[in-house]
Amino acid sequence: MPALTVAGIPSSLRKNAYSTGLLGAAVEVAPADLKITTVDTSQFPLFIQDNEARPPADVRAFNEQVRTADAVLFALNEHEYSISAALKNAIDWGARPYLENVWTGIPAGLLSSSISRIGGLRAKYQLRQMFDWLNVFPINQPEVSIPFAPRGSTRPASWWTKRAGN
Repeated sequence: MPALTVAGIPSSLRKNAYSTGLLGAAVEVAPADLKITTVDTSQFPLFIQDNEARPPADVRAFNEQVRTADAVLFALNEHEYSISAALKNAIDWGARPYLENVWTGIPAGLLSSSISRIGGLRAKYQLRQMFDWLNVFPINQPEVSIPFAPRGSTRPASWWTKRAGN
């Protein structure tokens, strides 16, 4: 059976971000027939609708990676009770131009972490609201939310794997 491909999308641009650790843990525990590739959105310019018809090369590559994936896996950090500006920007680039939405019909897994006690759940709920318009199909179970993430974490992926309970 061919491997399923998953585009892993971290919500933070910070080096050693929680979301990057979560994706690393997902890669470590993924079965052999599941290939998770982390996509890089760190160089995306701010989305401005005037430029949607001529996206930069890295945005085009991102859109193609999402379009050809079997699923996406969002790794969320909570920012002021919400998703990060970087993730919103990537979502906007993928959703435009209007009739070329790369998110349409794709299944999406969600991982989250936060320094708070609820582990990024508010960011997940906000992203799920956006899924209605984007026509993304969230995979609701199992739910992975890691509370009390250590501030300034440089933890390896194996630490996140243990914390998430595999």
